[in-house]
Amino acid sequence: MAFLSAPSEDYQSSYLEALQEYRVEGRGREPSPEEVAANFDTFVQHLHNQADRTKIKPRQVPTSEFWLIDGNNYLGRIFLRHELDKELLQKGGHIGYTIRPSRRKQGYGKLILKYGLVQAKAFGFERVLLTCDEDNHSSRTIIESNGGILENTIQVREWPAMVCRYWIHL
Repeated sequence: MAFLSAPSEDYQSSYLEALQEYRVEGRGREPSPEEVAANFDTFVQHLHNQADRTKIKPRQVPTSEFWLIDGNNYLGRIFLRHELDKELLQKGGHIGYTIRPSRRKQGYGKLILKYGLVQAKAFGFERVLLTCDEDNHSSRTIIESNGGILENTIQVREWPAMVCRYWIHL
């Protein structure tokens, strides 16, 4: 049974495999598996530190990250941003998530968002904003199946796709 976990060194091998999958997929925003592997404990601590305003850069918002785990296998991650700035209000929202490529289309996207909404409620949120590209039908389906109500679709400066903005009441 899959569950959410705080980032942990216990899942290093599986996490690094997922980073390699993202690399093959062509995602440029993911850190390199080699860089992360060299100092995995430091990397994990950095992820934990992102939730603490005193340990992040100015203009960043505090963010809690959770990993979806099944057995000892890393399946994906979800980010819960504690607040929104001007940019996140347009694109990014309170919650972002990703499932590793080899585990997509198996229901894990819906599950990770469901679990993430439980975390958001525990953090005291009454509603959360999620965004996705208009042509990302999988993400739109995941958000809508978890109660997402489309507020609008906007063009964000310097972003190639139209962005759908959804609110979920908790």
